[in-house]
Amino acid sequence: MEEEYIKLIFGLKLKQKRTEKNLSLFGLSKLTGLSKSYLNEIEKGKKYPKPDKIAILSEKLDVPYDQMVSLKLDKNLAPIGEILQSKILKEIPLELFGIKESNLIDIVANAPAKVNAFISTIIEIAQNYNFSRESFYLASVRSFQEANNNYFDEIEQCVVTFAKAYHIDLTKSITSNELEEILIEEFGYTINQTELDKHQALDNLRSVYVPKTKTLLLASRMDEAQRTFIYAKELAYNFLDYKDRLYTFSWIKFENFDQVLNNFYASYFAGALILPKVSLTEKLNTLFAKKAFDETLFLDIIQSFNASPESFYQRLTNILPKEFNIQNLFFLRFTHRAGSERFQLKKELHLSHQHSPHANETNEHYCRRWVSLNVLKEISNSKKAHIFDMQISNYPSDNMSYLVLSSATKDPFREHHYRSISIGLLIDKQLKRKLQFLGNSKIKQQIVGVTCERCAIKDCQVRQVPAIRLEHKAKNKQIELVVEDLKNRFS
Repeated sequence: MEEEYIKLIFGLKLKQKRTEKNLSLFGLSKLTGLSKSYLNEIEKGKKYPKPDKIAILSEKLDVPYDQMVSLKLDKNLAPIGEILQSKILKEIPLELFGIKESNLIDIVANAPAKVNAFISTIIEIAQNYNFSRESFYLASVRSFQEANNNYFDEIEQCVVTFAKAYHIDLTKSITSNELEEILIEEFGYTINQTELDKHQALDNLRSVYVPKTKTLLLASRMDEAQRTFIYAKELAYNFLDYKDRLYTFSWIKFENFDQVLNNFYASYFAGALILPKVSLTEKLNTLFAKKAFDETLFLDIIQSFNASPESFYQRLTNILPKEFNIQNLFFLRFTHRAGSERFQLKKELHLSHQHSPHANETNEHYCRRWVSLNVLKEISNSKKAHIFDMQISNYPSDNMSYLVLSSATKDPFREHHYRSISIGLLIDKQLKRKLQFLGNSKIKQQIVGVTCERCAIKDCQVRQVPAIRLEHKAKNKQIELVVEDLKNRFS
């Protein structure tokens, strides 16, 4: 075992023996002649006592020396030993959430059986849902984003510093050529746009970076916006000096959590560089001041930046909470194959709290009244490159309404595949103050559910299956009422 874990185990055993004797730290200090602060450091796993000190503790606590130094734990602490030996705590990015490993160990030590049962439950759930280590890492980053309202000022400031250092005008649309020049001249990159296309197994990858020769291999099918984003991410890795990084886009696998976090930071940097905060905020202020929603203006704003609709919508999740105090929102990305009735939710983000439209891992049918799905249906039957639509989605089940903006585009790397990007804004007093057009009666409204299996909407023309989950819930409720009535009658 690692030295730090040996310290932790000794500290846990010492605390256990001390509490069994009903001794406080002060009491043990008086008994042994060792300082209270020193004993506290030992119990927290920060220090390991020398043999003479262990001998004193062994004598005063009436515990054999060999038992004190043994790594074998009794049944009450055995679950902690299993956790430590499995190194699962090294997999969890505790520091990201301001949690000290020693504090978590302390929680486990105070109720080992219950905490161990809880951890085992989480692991079992993860296995049943095929929850991989990569999924856990991604979920951790998503929680980190949500905890910070998806806004990271340090990265924003780094973008401004970078732009000044390389004379990039953030008031103008950035091109891939100017970013490519910096990669080549400043960071010694070689750009290859032919090699990747020779390998059929890599047809879903947009780029591969070879660190030994600083060669960036690019897929030729990428458009200008995609190429610009990849260049911006590469610049982020270099400018922010991230050594532990991913080498493919899209990712294949993560070796450790730092790669996941650095990939997120690099993507955030790229979005902030291509869609600068000041410029985007000014344009949104103009849009929000309109008495009626101006679709043409909205699409012009998207096109004014050298960015894909997905990058634009993602950037809105940074800007709206920070600059407009619109903090109750969600972001969704769906994929769809033409001719299929299956829609897959591949990416989501919820700020402030978990909103109604969210991923469902039980193979239920997402509500066909969602604008996110309708734009996918429309573009799969159209030759257009971009389909946009907007609606107010009313969820009667939780009495919530959202303004949902959605764009659908073709997947350039898969034939007959499409994706939709949506951002939903909870309609509350703050949103009504910020969006002047929200009160316009011409905005399309729709009563929606989450999945057909849980939806109470009557006579729905696009329902895929009956509301079996809802019916099951109602049946159980009826059983509860009858049982309660019987209890009252015969009590």
